[in-house]
Amino acid sequence: MLYQCEKAGEAASFDAAVSAPKSKIVLFVALFVALLGATPVKAFELYKTFQTPDVFLAEVFNNSVPAPKMLMLDNASQRKISAVFNRSFPQQRVRYWEDGERTVWIFDDIGKEGYVPTTCGFVINNGVVDVSKVLVYRESRGEQVAEPSFLNQINGSKAAGNSLDKPIDNITGATLSVVMMKRMARTAITLDSLVGK
Repeated sequence: MLYQCEKAGEAASFDAAVSAPKSKIVLFVALFVALLGATPVKAFELYKTFQTPDVFLAEVFNNSVPAPKMLMLDNASQRKISAVFNRSFPQQRVRYWEDGERTVWIFDDIGKEGYVPTTCGFVINNGVVDVSKVLVYRESRGEQVAEPSFLNQINGSKAAGNSLDKPIDNITGATLSVVMMKRMARTAITLDSLVGK
């Protein structure tokens, strides 16, 4: 009788020993298949899209976006722009949208040398920044410039020399992005002044 119990116990422990690795393999295969079916996740997304240019234009023009126009920049225009943009404007032709006295400009600038550009949109009405918006922010720091509390400081600004007539508060850790936003707003005002209305 003892012999049979020992044999039964051995058989039970042998079955458990054999089935344990099988269950681990089944679990591993199930996890592997689940991971294959999962949507890929980026470990780190460097840029943040706050609003696409198309949505920005639709919002500005109440879904009746006019056809874009083109501003050609000659040497005299480039000199005016480089005075406020701190370098030559990277394009000879700049696309814009116009509705009465308002012009809308969407362009890129770099907050920190060597980094990627930030895309912003500006609505200029009679030389005044009506709306400023960060559309796509691609740098690793300083995205606070996209917050309404910051952008509201720029809205209502006019040209004052090569800068703006309103003081704009700095943001700790985002100094270069703040400078970029002021420079872009002032550039949009200059671009607006070059349009033959």
